[in-house]
Amino acid sequence: MSVFMIIPAPRPALFRFLLMPILLGCGALPTVAMAQTAASAETTPQTSDPIGFSAADLEYDPNTEVVTAKGNVIANRDGYVVRADTIVWNRTTGQVVAEGNIRTVGPEGDVAYGDKVELTDALKDGVINNMLVVLADKSRLAANRGARKDGVYTLNYAAYTACKVETADGCPKKPSWEVKAVKVVYDPAKKRVDYEGARIELFGLPVIPLPFLSHPVGTKAGSGFLVPSIGFSRNNGVELEQSYYWRITQNRDVTGSVTAFSDAAPLGRVNFRSLEKYGAVDLTAYGTYSDRISTSGVESSVGKNVFRGYLEGTGRFQFDPAWSFSASGRYASDRTFLRRYDISRDDRLRSTFSAERIGDKSYFSLAGWAVQTLRTGDPQGLAPIALPEIDYRLRMDAPVVGGTFQLQANSLAIARTEGQDTQRAFASAKWDLRTINGLGQEVNFTMLARGDVYNSDNNASTLTAIYRGETGWQTRSIFAAAADVKWPFVGKAFGGTQIFTPRVQVVAAPSISNLKIPNEDSRAVDLEDSNLFALNRFPGYDRFEDDYRITYGFDWALRKTNFTADVNLGQSYRLSNRASIFPDGTGLSDKASDIVGRSEFRFKNIIKLTHRFRLDKDNLAIRRNEVDATIGSRGTYLQAGYLQLNRNIGPTLEDLNDREEIRLAGRVRVARYWSVFGSTILDLTDANEDPSILSDGFDPIRHRLGVSYDDDCLSLSLTWRRDYQPVGDSQRGNSFLFRLAFRNLGV
Repeated sequence: MSVFMIIPAPRPALFRFLLMPILLGCGALPTVAMAQTAASAETTPQTSDPIGFSAADLEYDPNTEVVTAKGNVIANRDGYVVRADTIVWNRTTGQVVAEGNIRTVGPEGDVAYGDKVELTDALKDGVINNMLVVLADKSRLAANRGARKDGVYTLNYAAYTACKVETADGCPKKPSWEVKAVKVVYDPAKKRVDYEGARIELFGLPVIPLPFLSHPVGTKAGSGFLVPSIGFSRNNGVELEQSYYWRITQNRDVTGSVTAFSDAAPLGRVNFRSLEKYGAVDLTAYGTYSDRISTSGVESSVGKNVFRGYLEGTGRFQFDPAWSFSASGRYASDRTFLRRYDISRDDRLRSTFSAERIGDKSYFSLAGWAVQTLRTGDPQGLAPIALPEIDYRLRMDAPVVGGTFQLQANSLAIARTEGQDTQRAFASAKWDLRTINGLGQEVNFTMLARGDVYNSDNNASTLTAIYRGETGWQTRSIFAAAADVKWPFVGKAFGGTQIFTPRVQVVAAPSISNLKIPNEDSRAVDLEDSNLFALNRFPGYDRFEDDYRITYGFDWALRKTNFTADVNLGQSYRLSNRASIFPDGTGLSDKASDIVGRSEFRFKNIIKLTHRFRLDKDNLAIRRNEVDATIGSRGTYLQAGYLQLNRNIGPTLEDLNDREEIRLAGRVRVARYWSVFGSTILDLTDANEDPSILSDGFDPIRHRLGVSYDDDCLSLSLTWRRDYQPVGDSQRGNSFLFRLAFRNLGV
């Protein structure tokens, strides 16, 4: 039987007076009529004065002013709760001593366990032997002895870990890491842990001294130092990065870091993030002083101890369901800064802005963009700047004939500091109708009418002649019509369901004066399975395919429980003798196009194989051969990619160069938490594919090899990487990166 008792706190005389009618001189009270379960006692609201007791037996000695509660005892006051086998309260000294299976709960949800607890009668101050504190996020603090004063825990020679200490089946588990310190202070109200003389131990071995470590607990981040990272690179030597996180407000933060190098000046980095009512902003800046090396291939200094840096920012705002604004910017001080400090390997940096309105049947965009080239020998003056690009589209149901109409108006202005300037505007109307006839055939009809106006100058600065167009004002009218028929057949095959869909498309477009128009956005043209049945197989708007043609092919699919297959194949044939505007080698320059196709096979989540190809129509030579394969599970897998572009295109078209490369990556899990990973990229391009290069056809670009450990609270890896292509002060050589991340430890 449990008993419940409210004992007023202010004065011993009042306490005895209130108990007199119950005790009547007796020395012990084995039972009391009012009973309450432990759960209700823990949650019953109390005033600021009384202590609530729930116990199997309650004894009171009026001579010594000692109350002794035994048997599943629960005492609570002002949000603090103590559970124990025995609790002894000395009314004279105000001391509360709890022993046996002790569990104390604070108002913030922190739980402390111990063998013996000595508290004041406020229940929030005291000393606990063999102390274990389980924090609100389930992380743990442990010490032989600790104290709690005003709700703040102080532990001497303590340990902290956020790792699980039990396996899924309840067996004890040694944590992967723990922080041991001379002194630990935990404030549940601030939800923060501060250490003095701390060190981090990995698998029981002390590895990182952190004398001033501090971190928050719970789901909310707080300001403080992050765990440092260590690495080595051929460019900069040994690297040590230390970061500090500043939580400005609940929706804004800043992370600042300094990376010290053995062979270079320190590198600074600042990242600012803000989440506002209508959107978010993310800004990053890098900066350092170092020597710059020429990218011409000759090791010569072009700047001694000069400032070098990089800026990057993104932002997006959604003002209402229709209107949004987004912007992104990237700028580097020179062409090799990003490579040298291993920030990015992009060879072009694009900055953009866009204001959009998306309605139920309309779309409006006002956009602009600029490009900074990082390619060796690529003049920055020829890089385009688009300001602005305006696009408006309106879709409506077509009366009488059915289907839909789409009206579009578009304008674009492209400028270059040392190259061709182009302005463009067009308006178009497009009609689409999709029907299914009585035979089950899907029939699509399309008609397009468009009028273009162009103006350009300084055309001779464009290196490729077919991209220049004619100087001054040019106009163009475009008309096209197409009919597309698909006829699916469904049946059983190979224990599953197969779908065979023949497809035929007829397109008619009168002759257009394409070459008088500058070509800014339709350069990288290539026949693929994705554009075989497109109305215009040029990308962009500056070129339009003007001809009469028929395109034919088929799709085949197989669906089984654990296996799927998708295959398509097709070709087109021009019905006129008109000269083609497609460059040789694109697969579209002759009357009959090359043959293109794609196949994809999946087996459960273990195997995925995708193959894209283009075959020469005359001799079936492989002009495009692209394979991507993934085999394995999440822990152990192999990824392979192979690309060969042998389109027989001369070096005069810089957007259509041939190449051949292979990409390999894999990971093998060698133990429950340990794995080995690696990747490589090999350039297989030789003089037969690109006469302008001197490669022997087997030229490594980059590879890496590493080992990693990942469990519920720790992630670490050691990676070796070798780069083979030097550019300026980004040298070829080896780099080592040691990554260490403590989950639930940080700010």
